[in-house]
Amino acid sequence: MRRSLVIALALLVLALLFVGGPSLLFSPSTESVSPNETEVSPKMTELEDSDSRFWRYLSPEERFKQRSPINVIVRGDVDDVERVLTEASDGDWAEINESEVEAGPETYTLTGGGNRSDDPEPDPEAEDNETAGNEPTVDEPPANDTVNDSEAANDSEAANDSSGPIPNLEWGEADGGTRYAYLDPGPNESGYWTTETRQLEDGDYYGQRYHIRLYESPNEDDQWVIMQTHSEHFDWFTLRHRVHGSQDAQTKIENDFMKHPRVDVEEDVRRVYLNNRNSSDADGWATVVDLTGMILLPGTVGLVARRRDRLLRADTGSQTDPERIADRAPSAIDDHLTDVDRRRIAAAYDRIEVGHLLLVGTIVGLYFAVRFGGLGLERRADFLTPHQIAGLLYPVLAVGIPTATYLVAGTLTRRLDAALVAAGSLAAAIWLDYGYLGVDSLPVDVVLQRMLVVVALGLIAGGAAKRATRESRFNDMLVAGVALWVLVLSGTLLGYF
Repeated sequence: MRRSLVIALALLVLALLFVGGPSLLFSPSTESVSPNETEVSPKMTELEDSDSRFWRYLSPEERFKQRSPINVIVRGDVDDVERVLTEASDGDWAEINESEVEAGPETYTLTGGGNRSDDPEPDPEAEDNETAGNEPTVDEPPANDTVNDSEAANDSEAANDSSGPIPNLEWGEADGGTRYAYLDPGPNESGYWTTETRQLEDGDYYGQRYHIRLYESPNEDDQWVIMQTHSEHFDWFTLRHRVHGSQDAQTKIENDFMKHPRVDVEEDVRRVYLNNRNSSDADGWATVVDLTGMILLPGTVGLVARRRDRLLRADTGSQTDPERIADRAPSAIDDHLTDVDRRRIAAAYDRIEVGHLLLVGTIVGLYFAVRFGGLGLERRADFLTPHQIAGLLYPVLAVGIPTATYLVAGTLTRRLDAALVAAGSLAAAIWLDYGYLGVDSLPVDVVLQRMLVVVALGLIAGGAAKRATRESRFNDMLVAGVALWVLVLSGTLLGYF
């Protein structure tokens, strides 16, 4: 029993260091990133030379809550907007007929850099005291929050440097959860709630994607489209889409417009302050693009984009040879090792069995078999619905991983070795998966869930080792590990994570 407690404590430390620690230590507090759920009196935003106005947030219901902030405004027709975005990425369209589920408000960063904005949170009491129509036009941002055109046009580069990798994906039609926008047609007409005019997605349903909702002006002559965009990924442990930010997607849209040969970067693209900062990395700044003076020629954008991609690859072709770094690394490390360090490394090396390597490969392999299996079926098995794909692959994660772990760990001798290798392998698979998806933030409940499944799998492996099964196959570690695994996954499916 004492040995089991020591192993359980070691697993908790491993889960905290390799799963929870990097997220929780460098994250803003829950209060600083949670969206304001208080219903407020709306401040309407109007554009220059336009009678109609809009509220600067979207809402999952017809109530004025500060939830999904508008972060892109385009002066032009909705068809032109769609044409620019799709042609800029060669137009590989894919329709998704499955509703997404948005992430909760408690979003925590996984890396030290973070996405937290230094802008102050909107004051809900001040919002309640403001009357409709007092919002400055987007062409005239508040005096204390102004930016010149060149700085605003270059915001995308700065945002891209700090927000992590952006996969090279392509825009296509998408469906998602309903979000309402409040539009005011103008004098002598009443405002109303409306659903999106169109939705676009860039990426894969079972991988990472960017999602846009577009709402066009209520008056045809006003020629504006407001957009709310965010990045999200499919979480196989929770069977949900998890929204992990808006700035990456906003930056990508901004860049796509700037790539168009008829868009003047200095004159037609800028950012303005709407004071609609929300949870995660939404900072209250919206991209404004002017397409009203353009004549779009279908087919020209893709040619220009491909030409620029070839030039970019040519410019970045000369890089430092990684082999030269690898050649120098062993000698540099060896110079700093003492005799005691070498003896410890040799002892650890002597304890490595083939089963350890097989256990690592089994856990990581099954984990990514689910991820890439979902992507493969999504792209090639058109006869399967998203629910059917999830039904096929989720048992591999929920049942296959712990079962295979138990069988492989049963070939190992030491309980602690089996437990740490299994837990470490799952933690590594989680990090590799998020690295592949380009995810750098997660809700805190997901972080805690990942820590628990790492501990549970480690207990299952430790309980399957030969020294743990000398007296009984159903020992305390195995029972605790299976119970924790079932409890966490059941709680997840019931909505507690």
